[in-house]
This record gives sequence, C-alpha cells and structure tokens, in this order.
Amino acid sequence: MLSTVIQAETLTIDRIFSSPSLDGNAPRSLKVSPDGERVTFLKGKDTDYERLDLWEYHIASGQTRMLFDSNDLQAGEETLSDEEKARRERMRLSGSGIVSYQWSDDGKALLFPLGGDVYYHKLGEKGAQQLLDTEAFETDIKLSPKGNFISFIRDQNLYVKHITTGKETAITTEGGGNIKFGMAEFVAQEEMSRMTGYWWSPDESFIAFTKVDETPVEVITRSEIYADEIKLIEQKYPKAGTPNVIVELAIHELATGKDTWVDLGEDKDIYFARGNWMSDSKTFTYQWQTRDQQTLELRAFNTQSKTQSVLLTETSLTWINLHDDLYFLGARNQFVWASERDGFKHLYLYNNDGSLVSQLTKGDWVVDDVEAIDLKNNLIYFSGRKDTPLESHLYSVTLDGKNTTRITEAGAYHHVAFSRDASIFIDRFSTANTPAQVSLNTAAGERITWLEENAVVEGHPLHPYVADWTTPDFGTIQTKDGAELQYRLYKPENLKKKHPVIVYLYGGPHAQVVTNSWGGNRGLLMQHWVDQGYVVFSIDNRGSNYRGKAFEDPIYKRMGFIEVEDQVAGVEFLRTLPYVDADRIGVYGHSYGGYMTLMSMFKAGDHFAAGVSGAPVTDWRLYDTHYTERYMGNPVTDDDAYTASSVFPYAKDLKGPLLIYHGMADDNVLFTHSTMLYKHLQDLAIPFETMDYPGKKHSIRGKQTGIHLYKTITNFFNRNLHPTQE
Repeated sequence: MLSTVIQAETLTIDRIFSSPSLDGNAPRSLKVSPDGERVTFLKGKDTDYERLDLWEYHIASGQTRMLFDSNDLQAGEETLSDEEKARRERMRLSGSGIVSYQWSDDGKALLFPLGGDVYYHKLGEKGAQQLLDTEAFETDIKLSPKGNFISFIRDQNLYVKHITTGKETAITTEGGGNIKFGMAEFVAQEEMSRMTGYWWSPDESFIAFTKVDETPVEVITRSEIYADEIKLIEQKYPKAGTPNVIVELAIHELATGKDTWVDLGEDKDIYFARGNWMSDSKTFTYQWQTRDQQTLELRAFNTQSKTQSVLLTETSLTWINLHDDLYFLGARNQFVWASERDGFKHLYLYNNDGSLVSQLTKGDWVVDDVEAIDLKNNLIYFSGRKDTPLESHLYSVTLDGKNTTRITEAGAYHHVAFSRDASIFIDRFSTANTPAQVSLNTAAGERITWLEENAVVEGHPLHPYVADWTTPDFGTIQTKDGAELQYRLYKPENLKKKHPVIVYLYGGPHAQVVTNSWGGNRGLLMQHWVDQGYVVFSIDNRGSNYRGKAFEDPIYKRMGFIEVEDQVAGVEFLRTLPYVDADRIGVYGHSYGGYMTLMSMFKAGDHFAAGVSGAPVTDWRLYDTHYTERYMGNPVTDDDAYTASSVFPYAKDLKGPLLIYHGMADDNVLFTHSTMLYKHLQDLAIPFETMDYPGKKHSIRGKQTGIHLYKTITNFFNRNLHPTQE
C-alpha cells in the first residue's frame, strides 16, 4: 500500500522525467534460468539508466550481482544498422548496451548481442567470449536448442557457427537486394509480431527458413527530417491494396546441406504467420493465412515422407486474430491451441494428427497467453481475465479441462514469467496507484522472495507526492444499444466547482486503456493534470481488446464509427456528474488514439471542446496491408469504406482548438498522414496548431523530448480548457 505524509509536494512534469526511478529503474527482461537456480535481468546504470547491463539474482544464496557491464565489453556510442534500428523499434526495445539475451536450453550458457556482434558466457567460467567480430552487422542471433551453434542473419543470408570449433557455414548465399533469407518482412515484424524467419528443430538436425522476395512490393520514398538534415529513405512499404512480398519455405538439413522446399500452394498472395517444430524434430508446422485474414490453417510438413497435411482450420466472417499459443506436448503426441471460435479466446487440446480432444477453458472471458505447461502434474498455467477484464491474472487448469484456479492475488494486474519446469515464476504486478513490484513465487503462488519490492516509503521518489495521490474510480456504463463499457475516472479531491475534463483514449484493436495497472509516465501525467484541477477519464470502446470477439467486430470495415459513438456515450456519462463542466471536455490520444482524437473532434465537436492528436493515421490507404486490410477489407474492393473511415470527409466540421504532433522520422505512421491533413485544413482555411519533432520515430522517445511533449500538451489544454486549481 502507498504510504501517506502530512504535507505533499506537487508532481511537476519536470519531476516526472527527472529520475527514471519515478517509474522504477526496474529490472527488464526478467527470466528464470532453465535450471531454476537464478533469475537474470537487465538493468540500467545508476549514472545512465538507458545503458543496460546483465545481472543475476542467485535464488539459494539470495545474492544479486552484475554479470556483465556492457561498457567493459564494448564502450562508446553504438552504431546500429538500419535493419537493427527497425527491429528494435518494432520490438519496442529501448536503451543501449545489452538490450536482450538468451539462455541455452540446458541452462548452462547465456548469449547476448551487443553492438552488432554477439557474446557467449558459459556458467562457471569467467568472462564472455565474443563469437562474432566482423565489419558486418549481424541480426536475429540465436543459440541452437542444444547449445552447439549460434545462428544469425548477415547481409540477408542465414549463417550458423559452431561454438567449439568456430566453423562458420552459410546456409544461404543468394540473399541481397529484394531477396531475404531467414528474415521476417516488414508486416510480419510490425503487425504479426513475428520477428524471425528461421526455426531450429529441437535436435539441431534441421533449420526451417523463409525466402522473402520483395520484388512485388512498391517502393515509397519518405523523408526523415532531422534538425540539421533531411534524409530521403526508399523503403519497401506495402500500403493497403498493394502487393505483398512472396514468401517461400525451405527445410535445411545440417548433416547433408540439402534444402527441401515446401509447397505453400498455388495462391502466392498469402501470409506466413508462424512457424513451430513438433517435439520429435521430424515435423515442422506453420500457420498459413489468406490475404483477407478470414482463414487460418495450421499445416504440418513431415521431413521424412516429404508430405504435409492441414491439422486444423480457423475461419471468421471478419478476421482471425493471430496468437502464439501453440505448444507441443512431447511424448503425449498432443498440442495445446488457442481459438476464438466460441467468441472468446480459449484453450483447446488436440492430438498431433489434428483431431480435437477437448476444450480446456470456456466462459464469457478471455485467455491472454499460455505461460507454462507442467506435464508431470498435467497442468497448464495461463494468464487471463476470468475474474475481471481490468486485471490479468495467472490461472491453472488441468489437461482434462477441470479445476480452473486463480493463483495470483486479486486487486492488481500481473505479468508472469515461469521457469522451464513450471515450478516457480516471476510476478511483476502493479495497480493504478502502485508502481510495479516484482516477486519470485512458487507455482502455487507463495512468495519466495522480493526481486524488486519498490515500496513507496520514505526515500522513494514518489513518496513526497502520495498524500495528494488520486485513486481512480472504475465502473461501467451501458450504451443505448446495450453494450457494457469499462471506464476509469480520476477526479480532484475538492469538487466544489465545475471542472474541465481530459479524455485520454486509444480506441483501436489489440489494445486496452482501462486497467488496474501502473500507467508509467503517462499515468503520472494524469496525476499532474488532476493536481491542476482536471477530471481525467478513459473508456474502452468497442473494437478494443480482452472483451471477446463480438466486442471487437463492430469496427469491421467501419473504423471511426462505433468507437466515436462509444466515446460520446462516455461524455454523456460525464455530463451527468455534478462536478463536470460539459463545455470544457478535451480529448487526447496517440497513434490510433491520435486518429480517434481527430474523428472525435471532427464528428462530435459538440461533445469535445479541444483535442490533441499524436502521430495520427488520417487515411487508412496509407497504412500497411496486414493491419489495415484485417479490419477494413481491401481498398481495391472496399474503396468507399476507406473513404468513410478516413478523417478527410469530416475535417470541415472542426469547431474547437486542435493540436497535432508527429515524429518527423516516423516509419510506422508516416509523417505524410499529418502533412496531408495540414494541407487539407489549410485549404479549408481552418486554423489549428502543430508541434513536430525532428528525427523522432513513432514513439517520440527521449527524456527532454518527453518533457517538452508533456508540457506542450498540458499548456494547450490549460489555454483552452482553463482548469480551476483548488
């Protein structure tokens, strides 16, 4: 629980960013070693929180120590390749130094990339061996399952290197230009969360890999505008309705060096969504998805018979959501699979031949992810929303589908990471008013020790402010057509007068705003706004995540309609509150939230008095194929839907003040989205404000930039909504 003090200080925007420990210089990428003896994690230096080092906590001794200081291995400023910069942006990896690492399957070694090369550490030995030291920048570096090899991509080809002998072998040699081997294409990385294009078999006898031909993909020329220069970038970018890459699949046998090419079918205009080996190392499975994303097949290719079969097929009248919940159960010759076929994401048990055994979870709630499987005790551990959509909890269910049990404590939002044997797990949990705390627990949920207690007591950077801390109210409202929407409401302590409101939203698919979890710097900004006299409100409209497929589907081919209607329903609720000034309600969002801000200001100007739109999509024709066509169809056949869901038909109806900001080197939502709207509003002679950030990508990263952005947003609302400080 948060402590209180007699006199509290005001949490300013500068103070929010002045020390990363306000949000906790918390350990990142926590993992339990495969042998269950230690927890490893990445953590920033006391003097430079963005420069990350590799640490370990030894469970038996309770000792914490730094394993490797990144400066000792490679000092100085990192020079990343364009491919690595793009990968890190899409993986949402920030910082420098050691930003990721991998355990060997036997728990005896660690591998971590650093500055385009890679280092290998064997437990019990001193130091780390640099396995690659080349002028080239290697990416997607992996340890093989038995720890004998590393594999990596260099110059768009796939390589393996034997760790003991140092022998390096090129699996492919013809990569370059439009041809990429073992690499995930742009939409696979950005929209499918598939960051690799190759997969080791468990016994190290085979590597499955993709060949990507980008020849059909259109080249766009985009500008990256920096403070002192403008770079013109030619990028293969498949805009909605235009050709995608052509993907092929091969199985490489290491012993013979031979490749077997797998027939993906006559239709080349498809998506290769996922790849997984069965436990026997003889069968490679892959998920094949149609261009319209309404059909998904799980296919299996047998390396001995050279034949393949379809294990299961998922279909939808709207779209199929991809997931990573496919787990093969070894000698049982069965696998676990997730599906939304009954309207909610649940787990199913199959035999390896594709025959269904049983549905393991069911109900009007969703499974988030499979976290671990304990075959000895016939248990599956999964995260889900059985108790409330506002909190993610750890549950267990037996492999016969009985005895679903919640393990984590109610009243908080939990992220967990298990040991390989499913005996212990790391629990990173928080609430809306309690920053993340990290503990090590038994599989039954009993705490073994704190890894990062992060208690807000005297000496903690947040401690001086908690006396004036606002605890949000959570609740639901019903729309006119009967939908139930979850909301979160922060309000000032003294409610004697009418207060302005800032509505923070996202509104798009695969996201959720209203949770009982720590909001990071943005959550601290909301507390600052409340201190200034604002009511701060969020509601999860239809189309957002974790409420089931029927809750998501209304946006199909109608983005910007039901979402705005639901946000208006939230404003109508706000207008019933005696302390809300109905004429001073503002709206703010970033990315899809930026799009939602524009649609709300343009289509519901009587409800929103001012808006801040960050890095917005303005015309879905400019966005990529896999994301956009999933929800909007193909503009070749659904052009009217695209026009209706763009912001331009409604811009003429803008009434209140509008601020638009964008990163001028954004390679996700291109800066073109905003510049087109700038020109359109100028042609309509409608005034608006802008704040664009030279050299910044979609996330607008950087401490000083963050301070500037938060002050810009706050100053805009202060000028236009005039909060009353009590």
